Amino acid sequence: MSNTSLQVRENAALILPATFLSTEALRSRGITQRQLGELTGSGRLLRVRRGRYVDPRLSPLLISAAALGARLDCISLLSALGVFVRECAEVHVQLEMGASRVPPRGSHVIGHWRRSSRGACDLAADLIEALAQACRCQSPRDAIASLDSAWHHGLVDKEGVAAVFARLPRRFRRLRPLLDKSAESGPETLVRLMLRMLGCRVETQVEIEGVGRVDLLVDGWLIVECDSRAHHSSWQERKRDMRRDLAAAARGYTTVRPLAEDILTIPEQTQELLKRVISHGPRR
Repeated sequence: MSNTSLQVRENAALILPATFLSTEALRSRGITQRQLGELTGSGRLLRVRRGRYVDPRLSPLLISAAALGARLDCISLLSALGVFVRECAEVHVQLEMGASRVPPRGSHVIGHWRRSSRGACDLAADLIEALAQACRCQSPRDAIASLDSAWHHGLVDKEGVAAVFARLPRRFRRLRPLLDKSAESGPETLVRLMLRMLGCRVETQVEIEGVGRVDLLVDGWLIVECDSRAHHSSWQERKRDMRRDLAAAARGYTTVRPLAEDILTIPEQTQELLKRVISHGPRR
């Protein structure tokens, strides 16, 4: 398991079970009103709204949801876990159908009203529900990238993916065959989809003798590595990449490295450049 997947699972272990404590629950634990005042005064407990208290060490997004009487949901929950989603200024929360006394929400809060299997004190939406909602709130390509990411990091398995699609309208079923749990990043998924739209044969996470594992192998001759600053920022990493590219070239492969930033912000231009590269065909 990669360090990234380990971190995502650790995040999930902290975030998904998170709950608030009601005044009644605290009293049942023997905490008096005076002790409650001491806990909040010292910062060991945070009062988010009347009768609701949380651990101040929780994710700020969870605390924001708790203050709204809601659960963190959709792309906001996935982002907190470390699943791929695009940056989003809004906070997505799940509100229980029929809930009363819900405080006013700012324009930065997107509320999703539905019934949930989660408990009344839970601060995070059910993961399967959140993934399904994220499919509705994103473009098809981004939805596939989020599902790939959750599957790759082990937050869901094949049955979990099926459960997500069972919650979605029939029109989403066309996305299911496009998923690939081997994708190690969102940009990698997005480039894979670009290449398949161009009619290319794309293999993922291919091991090439003398080179190592590459993100994508296109039509048997073009290597596409989807680089991000986080994993290719140091000189040592750049030297490793250059040596790999030279070793690949010696074996007749061509390597291109579109930047994650460009994949996410100028996808049309990135796809057009890939199309031009492919049009030249393998070197003779």
